[in-house]
Amino acid sequence: MIRKIRILLADDHAMVRKGFRLILSQEDDIEIVGEAGSGLEAIQLAAQLAPDVVILDIAMPGINGVEATRLILRDCPDCRVLILSMHKDPVYVRETLRAGAKGYLLKDGIDGDLVRAVRAVASGEGFLSPSISGTVLQDYQRHVTDPLDLLTSREREVLQYLAEGKVAKEIAAALDVSVYTVDAHRSRIMKKLQLHSSGELVRFAMRKGLID
Repeated sequence: MIRKIRILLADDHAMVRKGFRLILSQEDDIEIVGEAGSGLEAIQLAAQLAPDVVILDIAMPGINGVEATRLILRDCPDCRVLILSMHKDPVYVRETLRAGAKGYLLKDGIDGDLVRAVRAVASGEGFLSPSISGTVLQDYQRHVTDPLDLLTSREREVLQYLAEGKVAKEIAAALDVSVYTVDAHRSRIMKKLQLHSSGELVRFAMRKGLID
């Protein structure tokens, strides 16, 4: 039997919630367990229902989506929040991610991306609407103080192995992933850290104290 992803929908427009329900109810692995029409109601229902994912409109009346995210995660730390927004400005994204949201989905991309975003967030991954991911990365790079903060925990693991001189096949075996996955991680690491060769990667790792 499939374990369903339990969803709490939070949007102040009933017709919008109805649209979300229509899209999500067609999926065998997703179940809507509650609906909220305000930020306060979303906080209360999240604590009561302990859903896997809270789909939360950023522009909620009373308590906005950013503050609601903080309070939901305070009371229900195992919940994961997916923010819905009309805003492409990276400032909004940065604030919601700082509050603890796992995903940020633009409302104009809901038809194609909602189900994918829900599954990604439910599994612990992050999700950003494709049309804003590049802008958000650039914004994040301007605001981080340590380049290592740009890397995910898995990318840091791969960086450590690469710095120690391990080849992709060895790293794949150590992490129980494919060589192709390791190569993909390496490419992202190089791009995020703006490195262009293995030598630069090793020197970076030495400066950061990852290797002697």
